[in-house]
Amino acid sequence: MSEDNQLFIPESFMALFMQPGRYKPSASRAEVYARYELCEDMANMLTETAQNMQFSLGITEQDVLLQCLRGLQVEESVVTLPESYWVVSRLAELLNWPIPERASD
Repeated sequence: MSEDNQLFIPESFMALFMQPGRYKPSASRAEVYARYELCEDMANMLTETAQNMQFSLGITEQDVLLQCLRGLQVEESVVTLPESYWVVSRLAELLNWPIPERASD
């Protein structure tokens, strides 16, 4: 990653890499950037899927988000548990849906 990169990483994502009482992330800037890109892309890719799930299954927004969360938390997932909550929160934000209670922790 270039030091010239001006991508803004939200505080909510940076918090995933901050240990209590510490001022520096637990991962390198390049790693945080790569993880953020992955999670942001995942949230964006899930928008159409989530809308289709709600329409075709006739379920609530919260149920759709819960199913997405469960899918992100399978053993072979490319995201960590904290990242899965962030992705679902970001997905809700992109769809203008309420953020699930657990995802906002």
